[in-house]
Formats: sequence, C-alpha cells, structure tokens
Amino acid sequence: MANIHIRHAHSLNQDDARNALTELVESLQRKLAVETRWQDDALHFSRSGVDGSIRLLPGEVEILAKLGIFLAPMKGMVEQEINRVLKERF
Repeated sequence: MANIHIRHAHSLNQDDARNALTELVESLQRKLAVETRWQDDALHFSRSGVDGSIRLLPGEVEILAKLGIFLAPMKGMVEQEINRVLKERF
C-alpha cells in the first residue's frame, strides 16, 4: 500500500475553494467512478483500490490517499496529476 499526502496553498475564500473542489470531485466521479461524501470541510472518497480525503483548511487544501496494491506502483504519476489539477483550480 502507498500513501499520498499533499498540502497545497491557495488564496480562495472558503466558499470559492469548496466550489472548486466540488467541480474537481464531479470530474473524478465521471472519470473514475469514485464514491464521495462531505463531512464538514472534508470530502471523503473511495473506490476499489483507493480511499482518502480532501480537507479544506484556511488558505490550504490537504489531500490524503491510500493506494491499494495495484495502484501503488503509480503513486508518482498520481501525485503529479493531483498537483497539476490543484495548480489549475486553486
């Protein structure tokens, strides 16, 4: 199993950050069929082989994910894609 932990600074207010995150999650749901649920300012996601959360903190987005055995070898590629999307949207 491989763990991903990314912290990304942003200058959006909490509502705009939540809207940006909602757009991102809708894209993930379409592309990867992940299941999601909000709990306070944290979005929890899961599907076969991956589960984690995205937390909205003041001025920061924090992503934690656990990749299963089949996705673990792609950890670097997954991290690069997450960072690319964060830079685009935040």
